[in-house]
Amino acid sequence: MTILPLIFTSGLASGINAYAVVLLMGLLGRFADAGSVPPALERTDVLIAAAVLFLMEAVADKIPYVDSVWDVVHTVIRPIAGAVVGVLIAGHDPGSLSDVAAGAVGGTSALVSHLVKASLRMAVNTSPEPLSNILVSISEDLGVAGLVTLAIFHPWLAASIAAVVLAVGLLLVWLAVSRIRAFRARRRERREAKAAARGLSHQP
Repeated sequence: MTILPLIFTSGLASGINAYAVVLLMGLLGRFADAGSVPPALERTDVLIAAAVLFLMEAVADKIPYVDSVWDVVHTVIRPIAGAVVGVLIAGHDPGSLSDVAAGAVGGTSALVSHLVKASLRMAVNTSPEPLSNILVSISEDLGVAGLVTLAIFHPWLAASIAAVVLAVGLLLVWLAVSRIRAFRARRRERREAKAAARGLSHQP
């Protein structure tokens, strides 16, 4: 069953950048004769919409704090995209995997990877300079492109790499929790210090 690793990998990648997944899969299906790509993703209107949304995300994802707001908005969108792509892949290969199972695999892997991405980006936003956001965003885009392309032609290898990436991401989230907490504690201390300073300035 080669569609299961493809569904898992595309779902995981959708949790990072769903629009890139749809756009790249559609382009590979249309111009590289990738037989595992559902025809629905190759439609011109789908490709145009995915390209426009991908460009919007490419900008928003590189701006500190805007990227986290974008992630919050996409907490629902990315898992749904992962599930829909999974269902389309299963429908393109009838009898190999039910739509419900395909949607569950794609949606769940997308949700987990989205939560990992969002948590790590919150940790990155604790750095005072914007360069780290840009570098992380570019790395994510390149990683999604590489995983999706590999999944189309070598699904089991791509799924193995995706599983390792997800495990590493979960470990990094665990390590980043302390950094996020420390950052919030520093912000709270600064607010309290400013409030105390204002209180002293108003004393006679």
